[in-house]
Amino acid sequence: MQLLHIPSSFSTFPSPFPNQSNASVTLRFRFQPPYRSFSRREVRCAVAFGGGGDNDSFTAKSGYLFELSATEADSLAEYSVSNIAAVYYRKPLVVARRLFQTGIAFGKWFGLRYVDSLLERSNDMFEIRAAELRKILVELGPAYIKIAQAISSRADLIPPSYLDELSLLQDRISPFSTEVAFNMIEQELGLSLVELFSEISPEPVAAASLGQVYQARLRKTGQVVAVKVQRPGVQAAISLDILILRFMAGLARRAGKLNTDLQGLVDEWASSLFREMDYNNEASNGIKFRELYGSIPDVVVPLMYKEYTTRKVLVMEWIEGKKLSEVKDLYLIEVGVYCSFNQLLECGFYHADPHPGNLFRTYDGKLAYLDFGMTGEFKQELRDGFIEACLHLVNRDFDALAKDFVTLGFLPATADKEAVTKALTGVFQNAVSKGIRNISFGDLLGNLGTTMYKFKFRIPSYFSLVVRSLAVLEGIAISFNPEYKVLGSTYPWIARKVLTDRSPQLKSSLETLLYKDGVFRIDRLESLLTESLRAKTKKTIVKQQTEEANSRMVVKEILSFTLTEKGEFVREIIVQEFAKGLDALGLATLETAAARVPFNVFFFPSLMTEEDMTNLRNFQRLLLLLLGTRREENSNAQIGRVSDDQNQVPNMEELSLVLNQSGSIQEILPVLSVIPELSPESQQQLLQLASDLVRQLISRAAARTIRRVFL
Repeated sequence: MQLLHIPSSFSTFPSPFPNQSNASVTLRFRFQPPYRSFSRREVRCAVAFGGGGDNDSFTAKSGYLFELSATEADSLAEYSVSNIAAVYYRKPLVVARRLFQTGIAFGKWFGLRYVDSLLERSNDMFEIRAAELRKILVELGPAYIKIAQAISSRADLIPPSYLDELSLLQDRISPFSTEVAFNMIEQELGLSLVELFSEISPEPVAAASLGQVYQARLRKTGQVVAVKVQRPGVQAAISLDILILRFMAGLARRAGKLNTDLQGLVDEWASSLFREMDYNNEASNGIKFRELYGSIPDVVVPLMYKEYTTRKVLVMEWIEGKKLSEVKDLYLIEVGVYCSFNQLLECGFYHADPHPGNLFRTYDGKLAYLDFGMTGEFKQELRDGFIEACLHLVNRDFDALAKDFVTLGFLPATADKEAVTKALTGVFQNAVSKGIRNISFGDLLGNLGTTMYKFKFRIPSYFSLVVRSLAVLEGIAISFNPEYKVLGSTYPWIARKVLTDRSPQLKSSLETLLYKDGVFRIDRLESLLTESLRAKTKKTIVKQQTEEANSRMVVKEILSFTLTEKGEFVREIIVQEFAKGLDALGLATLETAAARVPFNVFFFPSLMTEEDMTNLRNFQRLLLLLLGTRREENSNAQIGRVSDDQNQVPNMEELSLVLNQSGSIQEILPVLSVIPELSPESQQQLLQLASDLVRQLISRAAARTIRRVFL
């Protein structure tokens, strides 16, 4: 890309906006002597010829919204319903004109769609109506464009023709005058273009709803940067549209007798949008985002230049690449999912506007995040509640899920939990039965509408922004892989966090999940450990995620995980269950030996209880898990696995099957062979683990002996 060289002659690059020509700019400077500097006035003259002197369609149609006094404009610097109302209650004609303009625009479009259906030409007119809708949104301005951007990534929800048109709203909106933009840069930064930049593009390289971007080179450092300039009048226009939308949301809630606070949702979105219009805030967000997530492998976050940033001008590092939605890179989707997991469930600071125009694949194959105007904070108690809800959903614990919905603010505390549990079972049972790797947002939302209305569900204001960050990634992936499920890619990270987090709330949740009435549910630990091993972002792992890992690698990963400080709680559970299993194995061995003695029934009473047999089965499955051996379904059938609420005293045939499948020396060798590869700390922890196991085993044997002798 060629830039406008301010201290000497310059050449231009082709305009990204077809209706504007830059040929006059080329002619204007074609005969400038080399290395001759020129004044600010000359720069302004140059861009006046080719920089888009005409108003863009938004300004042309809605420019009357910009006419605010300095005092009124200052009162709209931050989102306040009362301040916005105070400004526009004094301008009833402006409000009426905007209502009329919006009503006519959408009324005409819906009328034409209705006529198309009457004339049975809807399919033929689909692309035309999609283009007309995009034009309407552009003319009405940023508030409506932002709403359209929120759904423009959902290929599974939006017809292709509309999706193609709405995707143009991400960064190909008609730009405003470059002369106005350059004037704003100089006014905001208090320096001339000559003092700020050695080069700058004569036209914007991208234009969005709130502003447009120029490529430039800083004079002081020579760094190539992106210069973002806010669209004139945007704050006044958005303020009025939000006031109208908020009023309509109140009417819709009352008319539909809805439980969700629609005005609260508008307020949450509007507050975030107002923060986005303050570029100082965006720069601070970008710096924080870079500090928290910039070190994640294959994630790029541009550097912010705070010294060149004001409310209306932002300067940041220039990023080269293509939109993620334009390249079929499933690996970067996985990187985005991992980054989103860290944003939502680890740090709680998340990018709240990740539409496809803000996610780039750099030319060296990394995922770049742009545009940090809209961010959100996810409180710790909500993060823990969200994780618990995912666990309970996957494990079909709908009673606990109903309680989670209260914690997360979806249900009032007075809701009938038993009735809600029954309803949730009916809604989610089929979706969850497909397995976590096959659950989509559509599956979960399928039949939830009726249940939400019946039990007075409400959508918390924070939730729409949280879910959107994951829904956008799923939408991008679906566009080239219809089978992709973002929840299936997120759950491994959730499983790993549950197994490693030191939060008392999550530890309690894990213990509740793994034990029911004191009985260890090995299948749930198996599921968590197995899923946690999928939590990878390495390219070789992602590309081969459908292939089975060899047992030696699985053993090493499980040991490396359980022997770390983070795996302490899980390690304690495993040692405890191993001790129970070894104790039961000893009893089973004695009982098997006694069975060979003639008339053993008269001399050797049964040593194995129902609890011992359950412990033995759990031991066998735990051993297979730690050996990295996949259990086959026919093995389960042979063993006759007993459910949580149905234990039976074993017969000798079943006992022999369990003993025979409890592992051989050959199967244990992989465990022994990886021990030298572990870190010294892990090896030391392994020795301590063996000591703890022996101590617990002796304790159990002594306690059982005392019970049988004295009780």
